[in-house]
Amino acid sequence: MAAASAEELVRRLRTTFESGRTRDLDWRREQLAALSQMLRDNEEDLLAALAQDLGKPRWEAWAGDIAASASEADHLRKKLGGWAKDTGIRVPIAFRPARAAITYQPRGVVLVIAPWNYPVYLLATPLAAALAAGNAVVCKPSELAPATSALITRLAGEYLDPQAITFVEGGVEETTDLLAQKWDHILYTGNGTVGRVVAAAAARHLTPTTLELGGKSPAIVHKDANLKQAASRIAFAKWSNAGQTCIAVDHVWVHHDVHDELVERLATEIRERYGDDPRQSADFGRIVNERHAERVKALLDGGGYDEVAVGGQVDVAARYIAPTVVTGVKPDAALMGEEIFGPVLPVLGFDDLSEPIAHINASDHPLALYVFSRRNGDHVLDRTTSGGACVNDTMLHIFPPDLPFGGVGESGYGAYHGKWGFETFSHRRSIYRRPGFFVESALTKAPYTAIKERVARFVY
Repeated sequence: MAAASAEELVRRLRTTFESGRTRDLDWRREQLAALSQMLRDNEEDLLAALAQDLGKPRWEAWAGDIAASASEADHLRKKLGGWAKDTGIRVPIAFRPARAAITYQPRGVVLVIAPWNYPVYLLATPLAAALAAGNAVVCKPSELAPATSALITRLAGEYLDPQAITFVEGGVEETTDLLAQKWDHILYTGNGTVGRVVAAAAARHLTPTTLELGGKSPAIVHKDANLKQAASRIAFAKWSNAGQTCIAVDHVWVHHDVHDELVERLATEIRERYGDDPRQSADFGRIVNERHAERVKALLDGGGYDEVAVGGQVDVAARYIAPTVVTGVKPDAALMGEEIFGPVLPVLGFDDLSEPIAHINASDHPLALYVFSRRNGDHVLDRTTSGGACVNDTMLHIFPPDLPFGGVGESGYGAYHGKWGFETFSHRRSIYRRPGFFVESALTKAPYTAIKERVARFVY
């Protein structure tokens, strides 16, 4: 896409938006229903594309990309009418007679830039939020998931209103051209490096942004934890989608008293889920491309730990990295230097909760934080900051439709899902109305005498 084409695209969608087409609640409901139907009608094709791009297991692809996206669109459609109503505000006596309210206006023409790891879910859910709020939308799917990108772009043209919703395929050049335009809101999901590029581009036009970035999300396992539960739920979060999840467990801090037992239970979880040779399992995914496989391999090869307790096998050409557990990890190990975004799990030991808490607070705020403990969950949550958190579970905080999903600090800013998505893509407009017969109070007119001041102080 040439810059001129991007400019024309935005101009065309702005004409649609200014016509009032997207503001109509029935239109919004129709588009949300069509989005949900598009995903359900084409489930098999989407599953095949996700398998081609990521080796994504069928169940993970259905649950994490297709069903979750369709459910979000359905939830927004059902709740939209109530959310879109004006919210009346009580007017203080000094400003009466008058009425006041907050109205929700669509922002206008918005841009959604999606990542490759959940190329349906992380495109469809912000799209659904933008549609619920009444916007015209440009979607940029990830070029690193080419089969899914091509399929969802084609399907969108068949199911959704092309006058108001456009998909743009391509890579860095196309994204750069899009970012050069003036938008009314941008939602980007991805890494912090590109997030800064998006924020800088948006700043040129003072465009509001929502950045969903990720980070090194830790799990803390205290000695009073249910270790079977902890191992199972850490395994789910770490090895689903081969670890390529923004809220995956990046690393684990475990109390020394239960360190060995947790590692043994994690090894058991791997065998039970993926067999003796996970490479042969239909339920274990692949790294998105060789470059990312090489990056994870380099972290594993970087040392700074005692041993590979489980796994460790790597085949870059096949984009395969085994489910891996590494023990005796030092805080300055290569694996602790950046978000792993792969199926390698560093395990660090501690004697007192103050140790992992201090490490978390000295690092960038994570997108998610997981605590496994019968008695110390609130202790950890009260002393740390993260985008979201779970106690005695992992990742499931992303699914309740009215919990806001978003980061803090380096893990991003802004939030969406459910009503939070509707509000993210809406402008909350303050409206103050006075009756036409009202005559202005003498208190507000000069000259301001002492008696006027005394009366004003009494009223206020």
